[in-house]
Amino acid sequence: MSDEYDLESGPDPATFAAAAAEPDVNEATDDPVYAVGVGPGNQEYLTPRGERAIHEADVVVGFTTVVEFVEDLTDADLLTCGYKDEAEALEEFADRVADGESGTAVAMGDPNHSGYQFVGKVQDAVERVASDVPTRVIPGISSIQMAASRARTPMEDTEFVTLHKSGDLEADMDRLAAAVTDDERHLLVLPRPYDRMPGDIADFLLEQGAEPDLEALVCEKLTHEDEQIHRFTLAELSEHAGGSGKEETPFSDLIVLAVRQPV
Repeated sequence: MSDEYDLESGPDPATFAAAAAEPDVNEATDDPVYAVGVGPGNQEYLTPRGERAIHEADVVVGFTTVVEFVEDLTDADLLTCGYKDEAEALEEFADRVADGESGTAVAMGDPNHSGYQFVGKVQDAVERVASDVPTRVIPGISSIQMAASRARTPMEDTEFVTLHKSGDLEADMDRLAAAVTDDERHLLVLPRPYDRMPGDIADFLLEQGAEPDLEALVCEKLTHEDEQIHRFTLAELSEHAGGSGKEETPFSDLIVLAVRQPV
């Protein structure tokens, strides 16, 4: 990946992360960097393998809201960041790994469902200063899996599209447009706060020919104490379209949209 990337024009760090299969890693001798999915926010859904990678690390890096979920599980130094200082945090993390410390990066849910941009950034930062240190993904429980359970939409009968990423969404919206014409497959969508929220997606699907009376479930804060499942028809949900800020939507940023086809 180039020294600079623009998520609107590329290269996309997710593409960098997915450019090749993981190399063979002997975890006992190779001491890889781990990219751990911490689950949907409830520690009961953090896998034991992910917890061990966090516990045994010398340094842990991740977005502040993610690190807060696991900070009591480790004595590691915690490098927290937001989007504005992400590059600086990852650079410090990589430098410490290059100096021989064990490192774990944490991401919400499961990196394989919506986290490859972060995996790519971690991998790129580490490879710049420690090219011999591999990055290994430890999957987690995704809110997508939880939503599939709540909505009873088996993954083999479901089209999954993530909009929860930075950059251009044209190809992803094209996938949604194609999927909505398949009356045998459910939809699971990760919205993007706050410009592609459930109401916006419902409105788009109706424009593409979706049936207005399809059942639409907005699954919010899954596994948290204040979990809620909001139930609409697609037409009813589309009434919440519009806006681009958190004050202009009734939903939080911890949401999955499930659209069920009749069985």
